[in-house]
Amino acid sequence: MPRGSWKWLLVQIGADAALINLAIWIAWYIRYELELAPGTTGEGFFYHPYSAYVPLAIALTFVTLGIFRFEGLYKPMRGRSFLDELYTLLNGTTTAILLIMAITFFWRPLVFSRAMYVYAALLIVVLLAIERIVRRVARARLRQRGIGVDRVLIVGAGEAGRALMRNIVAQPELAYQVVGFVDDDPEKNQTDIGRFQALGGTEQLPRLLKELAVNEVIVTLPWIARDKITRIMNLCQRYNLTAKLVPDLFQLSLSRVTIDDVGGIPLIAIREPQLGMVDAVIKRLMDLFFGSLLFLIAAPIMLVIAILIRLDSPGTIIFTQKRIGQYGHEFVTHKFRSMRQGAEKEQAALNGLNEATGPLFKIRDDPRRTRVGRWIRRMSLDELPQLLNVLRGEMSIVGPRPPTPEEVEQYQEWHKRRLDVRPGITGLSQVSGRSDLTFDETAMLDIYYIENWSPWMDLNIMLKTVPTVLLARGAY
Repeated sequence: MPRGSWKWLLVQIGADAALINLAIWIAWYIRYELELAPGTTGEGFFYHPYSAYVPLAIALTFVTLGIFRFEGLYKPMRGRSFLDELYTLLNGTTTAILLIMAITFFWRPLVFSRAMYVYAALLIVVLLAIERIVRRVARARLRQRGIGVDRVLIVGAGEAGRALMRNIVAQPELAYQVVGFVDDDPEKNQTDIGRFQALGGTEQLPRLLKELAVNEVIVTLPWIARDKITRIMNLCQRYNLTAKLVPDLFQLSLSRVTIDDVGGIPLIAIREPQLGMVDAVIKRLMDLFFGSLLFLIAAPIMLVIAILIRLDSPGTIIFTQKRIGQYGHEFVTHKFRSMRQGAEKEQAALNGLNEATGPLFKIRDDPRRTRVGRWIRRMSLDELPQLLNVLRGEMSIVGPRPPTPEEVEQYQEWHKRRLDVRPGITGLSQVSGRSDLTFDETAMLDIYYIENWSPWMDLNIMLKTVPTVLLARGAY
């Protein structure tokens, strides 16, 4: 069933209507059968059967669904977060309840209990929120199997194209499966970007649209290529495909563009870059608070790990290494030693076993690891001493992983945007796949994080880090 179709809309509205009525019935049961409300016992208690509330239930259902529809809850919006839906549920339900209360006050003020309204409002929000959580989980499982996703071909691999790619990587809920990209620049159309396959130039489009079963084409070419854009849009129309255009006015970074309107006339403005002075202060205060808290909690664990490392193999307990921080400044990181002493000198001999892409070096079963090192690396406990780097202001709790100077030397120009913020102990890429991601995908996620930073994003990443570490997802 296509997303956004009228059939799917009817299913959504029907499910919400059923749950609204269930919430009203439960509210009635709590109020009159369980008598859980002030004044429900004794001489002041008036019992009313549920049949007396049927007109109220019908009216509240229609009003609530109408407000939800007006506020856009049923519009097929890609990437809408659960918090956005929850806000609409709270706002719409509260408005509907207040409206019905006002009407019934003049109609039958002695019949309908005020406690009923409170219970009904709370239950409607809770039940509809649970329904949406279940729906999101089910959709995520289906999308992992390739069901309910749109196969998309991206035209253009410039800044706008890469911005689109990193948003798709960071937001799997968008339900896009990118089959690849085309670009007429020979330096771009021959090299894959992470999971996104380079498919040649735009002259290949007629063949690709036939062979790859594309559902949608997204054009991210610069504005000066308007003639080529027009030809591509006409081609998609002939193939009966959805074609969308990313505005790349004057080659502006899309992360800095905001769109408003005045009477339907679109206005495009340039906003300040993310992580300005106020944001930086808030992030630093969060680092000091959580860094201090985590250090106190982890101190006994760090002591045990230090003893185990000393007993397990000869060498230092703490491994220090030069890393590159914000704006390219060099600093020294601290980690628990997880490999035998002098392991860095052996890396050249193991280059043939490297399983990472780009400038990274990773081996799933690295022969240099010690027995304790294998365990602490699996649980990411080797990184606990980096809390000292956080407290010193060299690192953050959340941010891109700190690269080595040798890695930075191999960066492409767009990779260097990872260095715009302090590196972190955990980050968006760590909770999105860790070592299972290619380097380009990691860079895309890091840049997306920088462009969309908020305190809530940091808290969300911290919360997601806990199950990621406990389950050792993508760690080696």
